[in-house]
Amino acid sequence: MKYLSVIILSFILSSSMIFGQNTYEVRQQRTEWFRDARFGMFIHWGIYAIPARGEWVKNRENISTEDYQQYFDAFDPVDYNPKEWAKLAKKAGMKYAVITTKHHDGFCLFDSKYTDYKATRTPAKRDLIREFVDAFRAEGIKIGFYYSLIDWYQPDFANSRDEQAWNRYIDYMHKQVEELLTNYGKIDILWVDYSAGELSGEKWKATKLVEMVRRLQPHILIDNRLGGNMFKDTPDFFAGDFGGPEQITPPAIIRDDSGRPIPWELCLTLNNSWGYNRTDFNYKTAHNIIYTLINCVSKNGNLLLNVGPDAKGVIPKRSVEILEEVGEWMQANHESIYGCGPAQFEKPEWGWYTQKGDEVYAHVTNFNIGQICLRGMLGKIKSASLVADRSELRLSEISNSNTNGKYVGKDDIFLPNLQPRLTTTPPNDASSIRVAKLILQK
Repeated sequence: MKYLSVIILSFILSSSMIFGQNTYEVRQQRTEWFRDARFGMFIHWGIYAIPARGEWVKNRENISTEDYQQYFDAFDPVDYNPKEWAKLAKKAGMKYAVITTKHHDGFCLFDSKYTDYKATRTPAKRDLIREFVDAFRAEGIKIGFYYSLIDWYQPDFANSRDEQAWNRYIDYMHKQVEELLTNYGKIDILWVDYSAGELSGEKWKATKLVEMVRRLQPHILIDNRLGGNMFKDTPDFFAGDFGGPEQITPPAIIRDDSGRPIPWELCLTLNNSWGYNRTDFNYKTAHNIIYTLINCVSKNGNLLLNVGPDAKGVIPKRSVEILEEVGEWMQANHESIYGCGPAQFEKPEWGWYTQKGDEVYAHVTNFNIGQICLRGMLGKIKSASLVADRSELRLSEISNSNTNGKYVGKDDIFLPNLQPRLTTTPPNDASSIRVAKLILQK
């Protein structure tokens, strides 16, 4: 019996070692499409669109559940047309979309059988998530479900130190996640939010939750907001598949404790608000968004860009205009984004490189005087062209070499200045970001 116990223990330990060795590779395989896609749409939408002061309005203004009920009673998005949303996302070059099925206020856009606090009980009388899934799938866009671990509506959530009440809430939360992953076909991302302090990890019964998620949808990607450590050599089981910085671009490639790159995604607002805010006109420009997208890809990251539809179900006009302008740039230059990642060369002063195999993309994002210096690339480039129209770009030595030659490296080679004339294109216009494709020598 003792011998059998030793054998069983050895098997468990060896299996753990194999799991530890393979965890990284499994995650890399699972996230392959995600790392190719690079650009997605985030959608924050719910009854908080009626007060129009952001998705945290109930908490920040200390609105009671009774007073907040007026927004539930009035919610009727008569102009909701997810087909238009999906067409906009596709036009902008987005490959996946994540929508808030339930945010912190506890209101569900989906038809859950475990609560009446849902869209089908409002004047809308519709499963808004079903329509969303069908519309985005029809455009070939992958589907992500945001689900809030926090719930200001459920009384049991507020009693996290009462074991019976808390267990009831955890059971409710797990059952809703099960519904989402059972009733809507293949779901590509589960985006849970968020953990802090004691409300983290196994407080959510995270291992049990992830086991269920993996059983229902083995391919699905999970973000890292359940509270697990994804930086360890053997990440926590519930640590997730990708990192998720919010409103900040990491200064470098995100790596684990062994130095291996970790997939990650920057979630970013288009103005300064996630949920619809009627008075927030502080929008980023299309140039800002493209600049940030390139920055992310150059560091092995994705960009998940948010829109906040209004109470009628309409994405604000300015948001649409910006996304359409981003889409124009993506239409011409998408090959420098999709399937690309960090380059083997150091970041240049005039922008960023991305790379895909032997193709290096030079993104000129910053104002530059004179030729574009490709440091250390002399003899390494087979050909160069402008991505937007595939026109040839001639490589050359530094101009006026008698004067300028002493100020550059002997292994440097130069592209012509790619920026359009400022008299015709403002420097912050999206079209001012030019991309050169460099085919490396084999």
